[in-house]
Amino acid sequence: MKIKACLFDLDGVLVDTAKYHYLAWKRLANDLGFDFTEQDNERLKGVSRMRSLDILLEIGGKSLTDAEKLDVATKKNVWYVDFIEKMPKDEILPGAKEFLEELRQAGVKIALGSASKNAMRILERLEITGYFDAIIDGTKVEKAKPDPEVFLKGAESLGLSAEECVVFEDAEAGVEAAIAGGMKVVGVGDPEILSKADMNINSLAEMSVKRLEYFN
Repeated sequence: MKIKACLFDLDGVLVDTAKYHYLAWKRLANDLGFDFTEQDNERLKGVSRMRSLDILLEIGGKSLTDAEKLDVATKKNVWYVDFIEKMPKDEILPGAKEFLEELRQAGVKIALGSASKNAMRILERLEITGYFDAIIDGTKVEKAKPDPEVFLKGAESLGLSAEECVVFEDAEAGVEAAIAGGMKVVGVGDPEILSKADMNINSLAEMSVKRLEYFN
């Protein structure tokens, strides 16, 4: 079946906000009395905010009440938003804007499928909001990846079937979500970590509309 839409994760695919998440989580861990390394941060990729907090607390051997969890998660998000509010628009990852532009010109639909509740703010900072026909973010879904909800809602918003969509993901949980949703998936990043993807690339600079023919 012909590919009619591309669904993109945000962090690590279109923009590298992972470093800002890491700095905010590290600050929270330090506040709680333990350290949080970049290696630890790998476990948080593509995971929802509250699940990320649970992993962080597990790493630090800490236990918090539900009310305390909400409080510290909110604090972390405030710090993260402070970082992205200062993010320059040139932080968009290599090839991303060019590929979005090419998809637009070719009439391929474009959707965002991200767990981030700050997705709109980030897209606006990068000045790329207008490329998207549908934006499904953390404010519109209940289940975190590897559940396919975010991508299935993206396809539904575009009026397309899962088989007509290809997903671009940099996280293992995201690749699994795409597969669970019955979609083709391109892994952006380490091919060993993203070995279940149908195609692997280092960045969107390697993509073109012609390469989508691989899935047809």
